[in-house]
Formats: sequence, structure tokens, C-alpha cells
Amino acid sequence: MAGHSRSRRVIYAALAGNLAIAVTKFAAAAFTGSSAMLSEGVHSLVDTGNGTLLLYGMHRAARPPDQTHPLGHGRELYFWSFIVALLVFALGAGISFYEGVIHIMAPEPVVNAKVNYIVLGLSFLFEGSSWLVALKEFRRQKGRQGWLQAVQSSKDPSVYTVLFEDSAALLGLIVAFAGILAAELLEIPELDGVGSIGISIILGATAAFLARESKGLLIGEPASPEVQRQVLAIAQEDPAVQRANGILSVHVGPEEIVAGLSIEFEDHLTAPDIEACVERLEARLKKEMPQISRLFVKPQATGTWERRRKAMAEASEES
Repeated sequence: MAGHSRSRRVIYAALAGNLAIAVTKFAAAAFTGSSAMLSEGVHSLVDTGNGTLLLYGMHRAARPPDQTHPLGHGRELYFWSFIVALLVFALGAGISFYEGVIHIMAPEPVVNAKVNYIVLGLSFLFEGSSWLVALKEFRRQKGRQGWLQAVQSSKDPSVYTVLFEDSAALLGLIVAFAGILAAELLEIPELDGVGSIGISIILGATAAFLARESKGLLIGEPASPEVQRQVLAIAQEDPAVQRANGILSVHVGPEEIVAGLSIEFEDHLTAPDIEACVERLEARLKKEMPQISRLFVKPQATGTWERRRKAMAEASEES
């Protein structure tokens, strides 16, 4: 739960900044007539809504298992993260592209450009503060992994979604500044619209990446190799286990893993002995690895497991 608290702090910081910035940008766009500034206002408004959806997803995911969802509701967070990616693309990128095209087709000179520069500067300061909060938390989570590897292996989309949104926002501010400045200095108002299209490209690329990562989590990703090794080591240490063959696992939430163990038990064991062994494994995993929310054990000969594992590996290569 501590991880969820830190994730919420990252989202709250982003929400506070984005809401204030969105209002300021819209006011500046109405005052100056800047297309790039209007696109930036839409961007900040979308980010505000996205933060709210992520908090809603975390709230829904925290509900306990019930009869209709026996494995819990952890994937609610993955679903809403996917919706966030779609909104970044449909609303953020789509409206920015539309505004850019309209402004290029019917250009209007930007008036009182200094207002835009002041708003962009303040926005960069506030967005940068939110970005630093998200960056600090993400660096804590990633450990020694590379940046891209950390995102791909992460099972908690809330922090890296905010980090990527804030990164896109900072890049968008730079593009908006360049578009407005170029339009003013060169007296080519169409360049303001080009800035909007540039912002839409940044948002579209961000949305595509976030959607790809959310898709993997929705379909189901396994526990990390380290977690799998720990589970197998714990199982192998039990005196009733001849060999812990392997594990099939899937994340149903950032800190919720469903695991299926293939175990070859000692030949002399009775059914009650095997049942007692399974109970010992469940109790130990609950104590040492609480992220294993559900454990299923299948008595299976090693040879049978190896044949099925090989078949799965071949099917994976073919796909």
C-alpha cells in the first residue's frame, strides 16, 4: 500500500499543476488568439482529466475479491491507464492537429505575444515541478534498470504515465514557444499553426507508447524472473517436494500476482500429506511474498512439465 500512496502523491502533484496551467493557458489563448496556446490549454485539460481517471482506477483496483471477480479488481488500473492513452491521442493530439490545420488554412496574427511567453514560462516552471516529482518516484522504482527497460518491466502504470505525460507537456511548451516566436519574428502566422501540429505529433507518439504498454498489462504479463525464482526456491525447500518444476504467473495488479506451481511430490506421500504441503507453501508465501495473491499447485511429473513447457516455447516462437 505504501507504493500506492507514493503513486497517488505523484498524481496529485500533476493534477494541481495541470488544472492551474490549463485555466491560465485558455485565458492567454482567448486574449492573444494563439493556436499553439489553445492546443497547450487542451493538452493541460486532458492531462488533468487523465490524472483523475488514474486516481479512479487506483480506487477501483483496491477493492477486494468478490464472487464475480474472484481474482480481485487489480486490472481496473490497467484498463483506465489504457483509456488515458486513448484520451491523450483522441483529445490531446486530435484537437491540437485540428487547431493547427485550421490556423494554417486561415491564419491570424498573434496579438500581445508577451502574454503567451509569460504563461509558457510559468507553465514550464509548474510542469517541471510536477515532472521532477514523477521522475524521483520513477527512479526509485526502476533501481538499476535502464529507463526503457524499467517502463517495459513495470507493472504499475500510474507513475510512468504521469512521467511521460509531463515530459510530453514540457516538449509541447518548447514547441509552442518556438511556433509563437517564429510567427512573430518572421511575420508568418501560419507557423503558430505549425506549432500546434508539432504538439499533436508529440502527444500522438506519447499516446501510442502508453497504449502499447497498457495493452501488455491488460492481456497479462508474468511476474519478474526474480520473483519466479524466489517462489520456486521456497517451494523446493519444502521436505515434501521432490522437485519444483516451474511456475506460470500473471500480474492482475501492480502488487497482485496469480501463480501456478508445477510440483513433483515425494512418491510416498498421501493426499493429506500433499494438502498439508500446499498449506505450508501458501502460509510461507503469504508471509514472505505478499504480492502472491493466489497460488495454485498442480502435482505433475517433471517430464510432463518439460514437454508442455517446450510446446509453449515453440508456440511463442511461431507467433
